[in-house]
Amino acid sequence: MANEDDLPEQLRIRREKRAAIIKRGGEPYPVSVPRTASLLEIRTKHKELPIDVATGIIESVTGRVIFKRDTGKLCFANLREGDGTELQVMFSLDKIGEAQLETWKSEIDLGDIVSVTGEVITSKRGELSVLANSFVLAAKSLRPLPVEHKPLSEESRVRMRYVDLIVRPEARSNARLRPAVMRSLRESFTSRGFLEVETPMLQVMHGGAAARPFKTFSNAYEMDLFLRIAPELYLKRCVVGGLDKVFEINRNFRNEGADSSHSPEFAMIETYEAYGDWNTMAELTRSLVQDAAKSVFGSHKVKHHDGKELDLGGKWKEVSLFDVISEAVGEKVDGLTPKSELTKIATKKGIKVDPKWITGTIAEEIFEHVAKEKLIAPTFVKGFPIDTSPLVRAHRDTAGIAEKWDLYVEGFELATGYSELIDPVIQRERLTQQATLGASGDLEAMGLDEDFLKAMEYAMPPMGGMGMGVDRLLMALTGLGIRETILFPLVKPTAGDE
Repeated sequence: MANEDDLPEQLRIRREKRAAIIKRGGEPYPVSVPRTASLLEIRTKHKELPIDVATGIIESVTGRVIFKRDTGKLCFANLREGDGTELQVMFSLDKIGEAQLETWKSEIDLGDIVSVTGEVITSKRGELSVLANSFVLAAKSLRPLPVEHKPLSEESRVRMRYVDLIVRPEARSNARLRPAVMRSLRESFTSRGFLEVETPMLQVMHGGAAARPFKTFSNAYEMDLFLRIAPELYLKRCVVGGLDKVFEINRNFRNEGADSSHSPEFAMIETYEAYGDWNTMAELTRSLVQDAAKSVFGSHKVKHHDGKELDLGGKWKEVSLFDVISEAVGEKVDGLTPKSELTKIATKKGIKVDPKWITGTIAEEIFEHVAKEKLIAPTFVKGFPIDTSPLVRAHRDTAGIAEKWDLYVEGFELATGYSELIDPVIQRERLTQQATLGASGDLEAMGLDEDFLKAMEYAMPPMGGMGMGVDRLLMALTGLGIRETILFPLVKPTAGDE
């Protein structure tokens, strides 16, 4: 904290008020204050009260001062509690006395949290109010709130979410939307007989996705560990053990770029179902998303923050990844198209091809370049290259592709689903190839997880699997960017913040 003499005037004045309260024997941060009812309870209980009525009911209410008008013998303020409910409080000279009235005027600022005790009334204008007999300060705010004509920038909203929640109703409603969606997801899974489990965040070996991991060190075990990039390999162990239908809502960590749809730390749902496949996973995913929309918005048509509507109802479109590429580039491309040919196509499209990319990666990069942003309505893109899907079963009919789909909504990937590879011999071959890629410098390649392979050798039943980003589901429901759907996203500190 800077020297107090160097502080901006508003911060200095508020600190002086805090000091003055302490000097006169007051308490700017008491351990408790009177509170007999929430503002919502007061509003609910007295919602039908006529104009200019005194109820004779005395209540103590608390809230943050968000509006304050001080006149001679009568002062008004609006208090707000955390759920967004507001209530007017009134201070009249004859009710509260001159000393307390002057204290209210001189010591209380916008942003302070107060407790007000008095009679529940309606004003001459019909405004439900508490006419104060007394008040106490619950917490002194040493920083002023942003003013209406100069709202927080998007960057400041992310960096100071606590202020964003105070001043912006949308921030509070977004924060409440997330647990409502989580509740819907859990109810949907439970109603279908799925068991919620928890798997390790600290792992000896990273796996379950193509991503660069965060690395840490355990002093107790004297060994390197990884923060998980996906829970897949542990959830599959559950299915081997007879937990046939499992899901986890988890935190994952990927040491890669951050943008409007990627965060280094993110929430994800992952689920596996014995005797399911990529088709049953697609149906499950559609139901989960539609149930969440219905639960939160009352309809499969969701309204985004900018007023745009997105219809998530009905059956969803399905397209073939290689058919989409073929149509966009004007020539036939499939899972057997050689790397040299794909490189030529990519170069023509202005894509800079990394020499380390494998064949399937080039195909996926072409797809994203030509089609991704056009996939607005929910669309299952099916049949990904097999060499980029090391944990997925080969397509039962078509060579060169895996039974894997990605679900796109609003131009971003929302979920991915599979028919899982269950043959431990082929799985070992695939993971050995991954380890070779890792040894040659591919930072996203998986390691050879011997314990996972041992689990598979005890016989893993046929199954379908699916992963969906919770933050991205919120994006689909609200139209917001990922940093708005995460309450406290990771941001790089800036020097000299005041």
